[in-house]
Amino acid sequence: MALVESRSIDYVPLAERHGKVWHLWPIWFTGDAHLATLATGAISVVGGLDLFWSGIAILGGCVLGTVLMAFHCTQGPHLGLPQMIQSRPQFGYVGALLVWVVALITFIGFNALNQSLAASTLRELGGFPERPTIVIFAIVALLVAVIGYDLIHKAQRFLAFAMLVVLALYTAGSFTIVDFGVLLQPGPLKPTLFLVQFFAAAAYQLSWSIYVSDYSRYLPRDVGIRDSFFWTFWGAFVGGAWMMLIGAFAAAAFGTTDIVAALRASGDAMLPGFGLFVLVTSFLGLITITSLNFYGASLTLLSVIDSLSTVTLGIKSRVSALAAVFIVTLSLSLAASGNVLHGFEAFLGILTYLFTPWTAINLVDFFFVRKGRYSIRAMFMADGLYGRWNWRGLSAYALGFVAMVPFFKTGLYVGPIAQALGGADVSMLVGLPVSALAYLLFCRNLDLPAEMQQIDTLDRNLETEPVR
Repeated sequence: MALVESRSIDYVPLAERHGKVWHLWPIWFTGDAHLATLATGAISVVGGLDLFWSGIAILGGCVLGTVLMAFHCTQGPHLGLPQMIQSRPQFGYVGALLVWVVALITFIGFNALNQSLAASTLRELGGFPERPTIVIFAIVALLVAVIGYDLIHKAQRFLAFAMLVVLALYTAGSFTIVDFGVLLQPGPLKPTLFLVQFFAAAAYQLSWSIYVSDYSRYLPRDVGIRDSFFWTFWGAFVGGAWMMLIGAFAAAAFGTTDIVAALRASGDAMLPGFGLFVLVTSFLGLITITSLNFYGASLTLLSVIDSLSTVTLGIKSRVSALAAVFIVTLSLSLAASGNVLHGFEAFLGILTYLFTPWTAINLVDFFFVRKGRYSIRAMFMADGLYGRWNWRGLSAYALGFVAMVPFFKTGLYVGPIAQALGGADVSMLVGLPVSALAYLLFCRNLDLPAEMQQIDTLDRNLETEPVR
């Protein structure tokens, strides 16, 4: 492989596949083991839920979101494509814009949060000014994303081992500074806060689904669905749940909404200076996850542009897209103000509404309808096998989303069923089955035998000739 990755949204030929399936564990463990994940775990504790019930909500939400995310990861080695391009068979060449625009907003939102957390961390560490810190942090993360896939994987593997040591020491040390018998004493269950935390954790883990295949698409095809699922699930679940639980613990033990300050204070209480070490290690993870977001955003932006006007695939287009995403994200970070944690909670809620129908449709199509049989070339043809607009996917998405509306609970709107449930939002549990069943129903008249016959012809020289 070249020093700088040469591919963008195009197919990765089998001759270029490399890496080991266990590499998925560190990339997603470290992908979750950083400061933004801490903030997710602190949401319910800051709201007034005790640590016991918050911990159960975190674990349950992480299981739900990570299972879905890990199934998406298995698509990467099989198809050799970025995650978002794989939405074209379900939604159409142009119709897939629906989910891509949402994905772009997600990337930008996460990186705006990451850059704000980076500024808070360096202010806590050494009193560094906020705005210059955000700019420098964003530039470093951008450079890693420019180099691309291999550097991101290597950086994540290095940090995974460092974070394992730090988290193990922190967890052991926590028993020396608090009485867990008191701290974990279950109080009254507050259903609304419990469900807020449960679905915040689920949405956070599910949000990786929009680009999880981006980091498995270079793996050999024969790694298998079971192994790629296994390594992804346990990497993301352990990293995500562990960090969220630490965030909940720090907020509960020190009673502050400033999660960075709470983490340092708790670490220093275990051993003088240890809080600084924890923050520095977590900060490095924040750099790499920001790089992952920049990288995924650039591929998604290219997918959007490619649906409107054919682009030349390769390194130039990828770097140009990175530059555009960098400018937008940096501008948003510099303009952000107010309670970041409160805004992040609302942001995760919106992700739940927008990605639940998509993940159901994408997974049902891959595992139950087309069963992994797709034409790679047709995904890059505007008037090809999958058409410009696919009414089946779009209609199933609309039905799933509409079915969720009565269960919504946001600052602007609370659905009637959410009100009847005391403000609890269980919309994800409705959107998943409705979207999945609707898509299965709409695909009953899909002529799959005719479609399968065309695939062999379309992809005959796939390994020797470019997809476009």
